[in-house]
Amino acid sequence: MSGHRLAMAPAAAACLLAGVLVLLVAPGAGLGQGDGGGSGAAPTGLAARGRALFVAGCSSCHGYRANGIHGVAPSLRGVGALAADFYLSTGRMPLDSPADEPVRTKPAYTPAEIGALDAYIGTFGGPPVPRTSLAGTSLAHGESLFMANCSGCHQAAARGGIVPGGFAPALDNATTTQILEATRIGPYLMPRFGPRLLTDAQVASIARYLGYVRTAPDRGGWGIGHIGPVPEGMVVWFAAVPFVLLIARLIGERTER
Repeated sequence: MSGHRLAMAPAAAACLLAGVLVLLVAPGAGLGQGDGGGSGAAPTGLAARGRALFVAGCSSCHGYRANGIHGVAPSLRGVGALAADFYLSTGRMPLDSPADEPVRTKPAYTPAEIGALDAYIGTFGGPPVPRTSLAGTSLAHGESLFMANCSGCHQAAARGGIVPGGFAPALDNATTTQILEATRIGPYLMPRFGPRLLTDAQVASIARYLGYVRTAPDRGGWGIGHIGPVPEGMVVWFAAVPFVLLIARLIGERTER
């Protein structure tokens, strides 16, 4: 009986050692799982560099694995490189505080770093950074599309304006790529325009119109910052009309003498 127990001892020790190894290795495997997207493989190349940047500058809000943190920031899985590129290239992310409204500012990352972060977020699926071109676009069609879909918030000259619950930003610094990205994302208060509502070619025509209004000549005289007809009319009432009345009074005084 004792010999049988001695024979079983090596086998039991081997099983115990295997169990310890599983407990030690499993947590490590779990930490790496999902870091490289749906495949579970660790990111390589440009995405690996983006992963390092993400952990250092984004994970405190969006989570170590980009799953998001409830009540702080959303998950980035499935948003694609398109969304990452828009928010990073326009300086809307990262935010100093999750409660801040994302507004356009100087980007916190260089173009190369943004490309790396785009590549990493892209490993979780979603649309890529769009390829855009103004070839074959129509300025007149872009204007009509902008007036019908965008000017109600961004103003006819794309200078931005006040809307319920916030404000629509000016578009004078937006690139063609950023314009297409914004239409697909619908950032903050902006509605989302899918390809069925506005095709890529139509958005490119809108981008051409926006490029035109940035440099359009002021044929009627002083542009007044292209702030729109209503504010320009107010300038006339508060500046030009009092001036005309003053001139009329001076002329009247001279006539009385």
